Amino acid sequence: MLTGNDTPLGALEDDRIAALAAAADAGRLDDAFLERFDAQFPRLHDLFTRLYADRPDGQAALAQTIALTCASWNARPLDLKVRDGQRTAAPDWFQSERMLGGVCYVDRYGGNLAGIRDQIPYFRELGLTYLHLMPLFAGPEGDNDGGYAVSSYRRVDPRLGTIAQLTELAADLRLAGISLVLDFIFNHTSNEHEWAQKAVAGDPEFSDFYLIFPDREMPDAYERTTREIFPDDHRGSFVQLPDGRWIWSTFYHFQWDLNYANPWVFRAMAGEMLFLANLGVDVLRMDAVAFIWKRLGTACESLPEAHLLLQAFNAVLAMGAPGLIFKSEAIVHPDEVVSYLSPDECRISYNPLQMALTWEALATRDARLLQQALDRRHELPDGTAWVNYVRSHDDIGWTFADEDAAELGIDGASHRRFLNDFYVGRFEGSFARGVPFQENPQTGDARVSGTTASLAGIEAGDPGGEDRVVLAHALALATGGIPLLYLGDEVAQLNDPTYADDPVRRGDSRWVHRGQRPRDRYAAKNDDTTVPGRVFRRMTKLISVRQSTPELAGNALLPFHTPYRSVVGFQRPAPDDATRVLVLANVGDAEVAIDALTLSGFERTAHDLVHDAEIDLDDGIALPAHGFVWLRVRPV
Repeated sequence: MLTGNDTPLGALEDDRIAALAAAADAGRLDDAFLERFDAQFPRLHDLFTRLYADRPDGQAALAQTIALTCASWNARPLDLKVRDGQRTAAPDWFQSERMLGGVCYVDRYGGNLAGIRDQIPYFRELGLTYLHLMPLFAGPEGDNDGGYAVSSYRRVDPRLGTIAQLTELAADLRLAGISLVLDFIFNHTSNEHEWAQKAVAGDPEFSDFYLIFPDREMPDAYERTTREIFPDDHRGSFVQLPDGRWIWSTFYHFQWDLNYANPWVFRAMAGEMLFLANLGVDVLRMDAVAFIWKRLGTACESLPEAHLLLQAFNAVLAMGAPGLIFKSEAIVHPDEVVSYLSPDECRISYNPLQMALTWEALATRDARLLQQALDRRHELPDGTAWVNYVRSHDDIGWTFADEDAAELGIDGASHRRFLNDFYVGRFEGSFARGVPFQENPQTGDARVSGTTASLAGIEAGDPGGEDRVVLAHALALATGGIPLLYLGDEVAQLNDPTYADDPVRRGDSRWVHRGQRPRDRYAAKNDDTTVPGRVFRRMTKLISVRQSTPELAGNALLPFHTPYRSVVGFQRPAPDDATRVLVLANVGDAEVAIDALTLSGFERTAHDLVHDAEIDLDDGIALPAHGFVWLRVRPV
């Protein structure tokens, strides 16, 4: 990295000339790159100026970022450049009703990359168009936060395979119509990363890559306003180095936060991002986006500079890999989650609110909070979409807004305690068999771990368990964007308590829902006399129906209210609004009858998409306990 030029950022044209000169030194300037450079450089220059105007080496860092981007474009394989053209011509490709995501750990699901490659025929059978492989790059031995402590962004964990195998897998997935999604863990590296080791050793090129302080004065000042994320691991936001210094570590003690106030950190991470893009990655999951900028006197979460950084990375991609998009991972207040979604930042985002409130509704048998969220918080900017999921590799946190709950007479803090107790089986009559995660006895804070089947009642033998699993996925499949399936849930995979026998994993209860691929349950997936068989049949039916229902494309959603607290309702309109899909779901334990008057806004004949049958709305609709309907209707 070149840091010798001490020219600050200045006039746009001067900095443009310096950037083009650096790019020309790095390689050929073809017409396609120059066209995108001309379109994007003013934006990137403005962002750099807003982020790094006080840096004497700002112009050099910007110029070298452009040089890196040009070199990456020149090295980009031709088939990926063709894909870039297709994606830029159809920028809403991820909005299709045919989209279906799957997520898994390479080692847990396939053993290694070759094993994942062997599963491609099954992925096609299931209907996947998007495959998120959990972190698979080199990391520390033993506990590495499930791969989220990265020691190298350019080496695959040798137990899983090689970079060459990952590139081949990406190509095979592309041929199968499946986009590859990988994590871009860009808030921090592991303490074993080369940059981290050089920073601690005092290498002047890397000394400012992390936030390291000689004593507690600055850490204490920052920690007056930051919150603890993993209190079981360490208190506060800093950990102490063996030599007595303190380094910023938001998450686990072996994950050290990068210092993005240094523009050379941006340049370095842009290089890692472009490297992944040239492997054939279609989507980068931007991990922990809320935490990437620090400022004294604030919570150091969701600061304006975090958005500027995402926009700057986007401008780099638009020049060097224009077909790739970002997915936001921001488990924060619902208003903040939405703030990361735009064509200039992240085009898709997890929808943690809908996920959490689906589980909340199933526990309370009351859909009002979920209905409120769909009414108010589902809408997104044009060109963006939700990734809707029932559960992920992570824990479940109750991310609803307290002010929303208060409108319904619900106290947020006590309701979260109830939900935690319910889903870990401490509430009398609970159907759930979850496990607490990061429970804080002092504050009562906790989150919940568990597979969908174990949380929904199948593990407990509850008669409503299978219906709850299907109902939860029916909502995720119907609300728009990209529905995301944690692989194994389609055959009702149960919790894996053996994680507690592993000395490396026993301290992290999330491993209870990250079990090995359940071969016995997959073997039974076509046997309707078994739980896996029944769940698989019903789930794949829903997937098939969604793929042939154009109203379920995009993100547009219209509310639909009934008189019943246990029923959530909404409509998915066709682009011309000639037809809509009316979704009604009953989270309660008793049948609900929706009368004809409630349905009077539609023509009298509707088509039941799941059962492929015509129904007369004058007869009303009977929703069984934990039941739902997808009806194609015509508004009058």
